[in-house]
Amino acid sequence: MTTFWLAPLHGITLYPFRNCLLRHTTEIKTAVTPFFPIQETAKLNVKKWKDLWPENNAGWELVPQLIGNKAADFVDTVHALHEEFGYTRFNWNIGCPMQQIVRKRRGCGLMPHPDLVEEVTAAVTSHTDCKFSIKMRLGLTDAAESAELIRRLNHYPLDFIVLHPRLGVQQYEGVPDLELFAERLGESRHEIIYSGDINTVADFQRLQQRFPMVHQWMLGRGILRNPFLADEIVGTVSGEPANESQRKEKFLLYYDDLLNSLLEVRGEYGTLTNLKELWHYFAHFIHLSKDELQQLLRVTDCSTFFGKSKQHILNGNL
Repeated sequence: MTTFWLAPLHGITLYPFRNCLLRHTTEIKTAVTPFFPIQETAKLNVKKWKDLWPENNAGWELVPQLIGNKAADFVDTVHALHEEFGYTRFNWNIGCPMQQIVRKRRGCGLMPHPDLVEEVTAAVTSHTDCKFSIKMRLGLTDAAESAELIRRLNHYPLDFIVLHPRLGVQQYEGVPDLELFAERLGESRHEIIYSGDINTVADFQRLQQRFPMVHQWMLGRGILRNPFLADEIVGTVSGEPANESQRKEKFLLYYDDLLNSLLEVRGEYGTLTNLKELWHYFAHFIHLSKDELQQLLRVTDCSTFFGKSKQHILNGNL
């Protein structure tokens, strides 16, 4: 059975976005959250993490993602989230390539340090009852880093590994290295979830044909570009391709719902900031030109931006 996951995108795929997606699509109900920093018990206040409140996530199978490098703090955070919210599955981010994260030996900055990765993994799997998974890349600067980590991680009872087949130094440039993904797939005793550059139905079909043993797929920027991507993939597979004449109407309903959801939580200017980031992706869906996008992003008045953005959807060429 093919399962689609919503990827964690920091500051974007929070509960207003997730819940809007759930209301307008049918094929994504599992998600890894954007990361939260691990902390020792004395400093923890998980009640302030509204994105993890169960009442904000009805209908989702949600896996909180944590970031950090101290084994004891990781265990403390897992225990606190389990006791407060009942979560039993957790994901560790050792794939984030942002420099401010990497410099602190967090995210992808951990991949050249297999002893530290193994120390945290051993602590979490032996001192908690949770299902523990890891999201990683091929390495920070060298793909040998992922080979060494997978060799070591094979000895621990992981839930799964999410693998993005790029190096951290690449950020999101270049193309995923599918040859190395295939190698790591063969080396791991754990289930591998593929993540990276699934932006269209055709992208997914090519990857599925190449990796028929992969049954779980993580969609990130592809979902930002096209919120109906997973539904369209399943529709195409089942012989029911997406109806192009309905896409604009569906997207308008989705966008209006998203706008109202963000306004409720973030207010006008927070919503404006969030939507401007999202419009870099929406522009692909409605085939907005680079100049048109730049003109839209220059708008600073909230009401004007909301009106102009809806007009672009109405005029879009889907």
